[in-house]
Amino acid sequence: MDNEKIRVLVVDDAAFMVKAVSEILESDPMLEVVGTAKNGLEGLAKVKELRPDVITLDMDMPVMDGIRAVRHIMIEAPVPIVVLSSLYNDGSITFEALRLGVVDFVPKPSGAVSRDIHSASRKIIDRIKIATAVNIENIRRVRLSKLDVEQSLSQRYGFQDLESIIAIGTTISGPNTFIRLLSNLSPQLPATTVIVMDIASQILESFVRKFDEHTDWKIEIARGGTVMEQGTCYIASNENAVTIATNGDGEAIIEVSEGVEKPLDLLFSSAAKVFKRNTIGLLLTGVGNDGAVGFAKIKEKDGATIAQSTNTCVYPNLTQHAVDQGTVDYLVEENEIVGQIETIMG
Repeated sequence: MDNEKIRVLVVDDAAFMVKAVSEILESDPMLEVVGTAKNGLEGLAKVKELRPDVITLDMDMPVMDGIRAVRHIMIEAPVPIVVLSSLYNDGSITFEALRLGVVDFVPKPSGAVSRDIHSASRKIIDRIKIATAVNIENIRRVRLSKLDVEQSLSQRYGFQDLESIIAIGTTISGPNTFIRLLSNLSPQLPATTVIVMDIASQILESFVRKFDEHTDWKIEIARGGTVMEQGTCYIASNENAVTIATNGDGEAIIEVSEGVEKPLDLLFSSAAKVFKRNTIGLLLTGVGNDGAVGFAKIKEKDGATIAQSTNTCVYPNLTQHAVDQGTVDYLVEENEIVGQIETIMG
């Protein structure tokens, strides 16, 4: 940003947290706290007045809570939002915040009055810096339709034989794009889906539980030893390493281990080893250079690779790197991804 400091607004009703977060941010010479607010309504007014580059936002606040604040801010004065909240076990809050387009949801280390928040200072600083590079015009809330609870499971999932895998990788700000994608992708394809994305492991369970209420796909956490099923989507945090393998009966299973430097490469390459030409690799918005090597492994097995066009990415780095490495078969706009997958699967 041409040596100009990144201007941050801190919104939290707890005076201790405002002080702690402000001290953390201002410990970095690139960051400047230009204002604070003690609830969402005051935060909205400060956003309009101060025009910060990014805001940190608590969820549990009086007058106007964090979710209502996100709705108003993203419509009236869009700005990158990094949620910093202790309510990560509440699926309705974590899922809703990511659905509405916050850049990231960072759990407070230990509750509303967090005495060890400084242990998370490096992550908070890094997330604030990354947030400023966001393409704010490409952030959109996901519109969801309610499930028909009377519809039979066979109508929803199809219960077809498992033939293919759709392996998906994304990093920061990916959950919003992924929610939109899966909400429009038919679960009756003869495929299973697995995604590795940048989401805090503490948030994952509540996010998955809530997401399962809003999509025809069966949504599960990727757990080691799970036999993969058609019509099911397995979600993992990139804090872990996910490998696709086979068990003694020749069934495709998920293996989960400690994190690795390139979790997307591992996912893609292992999926190709098991599903071979019936592998579709998909890279969505994100930051970093992970995924291109794994894409090359998919292509070696005659599978297909798809990357979201940088024109519609919130962050273009991840997909652009794969394009530059020549490992992308199909570069498509976000609203064309579902059609491309269905075309490939024929």
